Amino acid sequence: MSFRDAVAGRAPDDQLAAAADRGAPEPVDGDTWLERLPVLVQDHLERWELRPDGPPRHGECALVLPVLRRDDEPAALKLTWPHAEARHEHLALRLWDGRGAVRLLAADPRAGALLLERLDASVCLRDRPLLEACEVIGELMRELDRPATPQLDTVAVRALRWREQLVPGSPLVPRRLTEQARTVLDQLLGADGHTRLVHEDLHDLNVLAPLHPGRGTWLAIDPKPVAAEWAYAVAPVVWNRPEEAARASNLRVHARLRADLVAEAAGLEEDRVRAWTFVRLVLNALWAAQHAPASDEFGSRMIALAKAFAD
Repeated sequence: MSFRDAVAGRAPDDQLAAAADRGAPEPVDGDTWLERLPVLVQDHLERWELRPDGPPRHGECALVLPVLRRDDEPAALKLTWPHAEARHEHLALRLWDGRGAVRLLAADPRAGALLLERLDASVCLRDRPLLEACEVIGELMRELDRPATPQLDTVAVRALRWREQLVPGSPLVPRRLTEQARTVLDQLLGADGHTRLVHEDLHDLNVLAPLHPGRGTWLAIDPKPVAAEWAYAVAPVVWNRPEEAARASNLRVHARLRADLVAEAAGLEEDRVRAWTFVRLVLNALWAAQHAPASDEFGSRMIALAKAFAD
């Protein structure tokens, strides 16, 4: 797909356009944002004195364009469809200041525009063996650990909504899982979880290699910051790489080993990691139930993994 098609959202099966199309409740609906995207790109190329330097890349909610700065230093211009999870991305990157994460060079939060250091997109942690990736992510959690700031959403506030979802449950999710998840959630929030600035979507697809050797080996990207404890953030490592979980002879052992390796590398309490992972898996299963039958495969996977962490 060409850059013109990507920024205009013309490909009907394009992930970027499809994700934006789901954005009606957000401040800018998907169609409007896609129409504005070419202008946003051009405006920020001019504002930050940038020159395109290669084809763009995109995920579900953002376009990333390789650029050169005025001094020919490589960088990346990221334009994100405005949604709740992304509104504090610039804040988290400023707080990390390049330590364990991609460095922020400039930001226009109202436009969802970030100028970032360029990383090596061809070298992703997904390409490394699973157990090594678990250890790397745990080590990154240690490096990214910071106190939470008042601007961030808190897990404690989100839990009010989660309880409302867990009480009625869904016919598509075993009742024993939703009931146990509600009990476990209350126990987790009733104990001291040491609220920190947490990247809640830290998994191997969101870890890339730097271009410059002096920047270390791996850096986190695409933060979804929340005020939580790091034990809450291990779950994405468990539910990603489903093809490897599908090959496991014992899913319970396989899934728990992933969580335990991250916990050990990050210095986290194993019991709290397993508990938070269980709760988040059940919540994902409930989300999938709301979008059935399109999400049936995802929901079945979440239920199977949740059972691996259930008592």
